[in-house]
This record gives sequence, structure tokens and C-alpha cells, in this order.
Amino acid sequence: MSLGRWFRDRRLATAIVVVGLLAGTTGLLRWWMAPGPAPDQFVGPPRSGYTLTEFQLSSYGRDGRPAFNVKAPRLERREGDESLYINSPVFDLPSNETGVPDWRGESLYGWVDKGGDLLKLQGPVHMHREAFDDTPAARLDTEDATIWPKQNRMETAAPAHMAQGDLTMSGVGMRADLNDKHLELLNDSQGSFPPRKRR
Repeated sequence: MSLGRWFRDRRLATAIVVVGLLAGTTGLLRWWMAPGPAPDQFVGPPRSGYTLTEFQLSSYGRDGRPAFNVKAPRLERREGDESLYINSPVFDLPSNETGVPDWRGESLYGWVDKGGDLLKLQGPVHMHREAFDDTPAARLDTEDATIWPKQNRMETAAPAHMAQGDLTMSGVGMRADLNDKHLELLNDSQGSFPPRKRR
């Protein structure tokens, strides 16, 4: 009996064996040529680059003058964006003017960007400045404020109330330039401006 006749008589069995060999070879080639497994895409929550407790930080502008000082019970620096997350910050915004006291304040939380150009205060924000010369002490109460410390500017969309001596102002939304002592209330503003005492 010839080999060709033997395969012809057993066509079904031969087809099964040939298909099995082709499938096995294809699977082996696919396994050998396929790319490796994809890396795990899950990153998880941002990790702290470091954590400080009971710290004090001073930031300076490009001109070398103080921009802001902050102290707080806890600070975390995140690896991803290198920003600072601060609990219960107590801060100073230096006036950089001789004889003019700094603005001092506190808030519930704070965030500082990588370059120290932007400071966000979250929760209630209370700021005050001591009296000097013939200027009475000032107090500012608001919440969720954004401060550009190197430019000495701040703003908020929340209600704000300011008192300086007998003068009071309040409104919703505020912009302030602490360098030129300019305060702008954006909505629902009201104020009490008693006459100045004559000398």
C-alpha cells in the first residue's frame, strides 16, 4: 500500500493532525513575536515627596525682598507637581515699606505652587495689620482667597468684610492690591465711611 493511498483512506484523521500542527505552530509563533505585557497603568494617589511638622518657611521675590512667611503644624510636598499642601497656616505678607507693618493672617488650609508665586487659602481667612502713624489697625475677614505674594495682590469670590478704625466695608467678591492700598468689592457692596477728624 502506498503512502498517498494510506493518507487518502484516512483523510479525516490526516486533516485533524495537519490543522492541529498548524494551530500549534501559529500559537507558538504568536507567543514568540507578541509584545510583552503592558505595564500596570494604576498610579494611585499622589505620594508626598516629604512631610514637615511644626515648620517655618520664608519665600523671597526675584528682587531678594521677602514675599511671604508661613508657619504651620504640617506641610506635605507632592512629588507630581512639587506644590505644598499646608494645614492651618499662619502667614505674613511683608509690606516691604519702612514703618508699615506686615499683614498677618491665618486660614484652615493653604496651597503654594512650585515657584512660590501663588498661594491659595481655603476655609475661613482672617488677616490683620497693626496701626501705624495715623493709620488705624485693619482687619479683613473672608474665605477661599487667592494671593499672589510676590505682587502683594489677593482676590476672592466669597463674601469679604474689612474694618479699619471706624471705616467698614463688605461685599461679595473682592480684589485687593496691598502695595497701593487699593480694595475693590465686586458685588453687593456696602460701607460705613465716617468723616475724618479735623486736626
